[in-house]
Amino acid sequence: MTHTIFIDGEAGTTGLQIRERLAQRADLEVVSIDPARRKDVDARAELLNGVDAVVLCLPDEAAREAVAMVTSNRVRIVDASTAHRVAPDWTYGFAELAPTQRDAIRDAMRVSNPGCYPTGFIALVRPLVEAGLVPANFPLSVNAISGYSGGGKVLIAEFEGQPTPAGTNDAFRAYGFNLAHKHLPEMQVHAGLAHPPVFAPAVGRYAQGMLVEVPLQLWALPGTPSPGDLQAALAAAYAGEAFVEVASGADCAELQRTRAGAGGYAAALDPEALNGTNRMRLFVFPNADGTQARLLALLDNLGKGASGAAVQNLNLMLGLPEAAGL
Repeated sequence: MTHTIFIDGEAGTTGLQIRERLAQRADLEVVSIDPARRKDVDARAELLNGVDAVVLCLPDEAAREAVAMVTSNRVRIVDASTAHRVAPDWTYGFAELAPTQRDAIRDAMRVSNPGCYPTGFIALVRPLVEAGLVPANFPLSVNAISGYSGGGKVLIAEFEGQPTPAGTNDAFRAYGFNLAHKHLPEMQVHAGLAHPPVFAPAVGRYAQGMLVEVPLQLWALPGTPSPGDLQAALAAAYAGEAFVEVASGADCAELQRTRAGAGGYAAALDPEALNGTNRMRLFVFPNADGTQARLLALLDNLGKGASGAAVQNLNLMLGLPEAAGL
């Protein structure tokens, strides 16, 4: 059986990557609106209601408008915008979130695709909250850097010098100084926190890939858990997962070890290392006496952080092999 898919917003960064991932699939047919009717509301509504599944790659308000246009009760929706990520009548599309999450996605008609930064943050923090190692009301912060593709066409054009040759010369750009980033509600709700974290996002002069970091003062946590406790909790949470891997203590120690002739610097953790994949790797880096730790998530902001997760959710919702096309 071939399932039909309409990507509403297929010309955007995420939409293009989803279409590329689906292009060679024999079990799926991606349908597009006739270019001559691109601005025809009736033509769009016809597609939205005439396929098996819709993927929304739109700004938040446009995504809400598209959802309102779906009147068929058989069309499944994956929304890649921020619009429905904490909505109670939508299922959160992070399959590895909990043991029951895959079944919830399989049964859902409406799934909200996670954001890229929240995917890394929630993957690191939720298992520790559920294990009782980090209290739900503990003050947390998260530092993260993404490739500029995460900012969409405007930021891509700026960093790549289009449409003018000037562009920007920034090597690194921190932002979100109003502490009201749109990902914060998602981070708080799905990590199981009583309060939002302090979020310090940034973009670098590279297109794709990201690192998400949560620093912890272990001495300040109830019960003073060890770095090994954190690593064990994460490893247990993602045991057997195909797309989420927890680095061993030995792997983390190897990355911490300084290299002769490298000026005292340890080996680098490359934010582009998982580009083009739907994988995410988690790390726990302790200090020498085990009183502090840096938790890091490495992922592709356009892979597990966007298009890869959307394809994974589509596969689950349509009863197809979860890893198909990934």
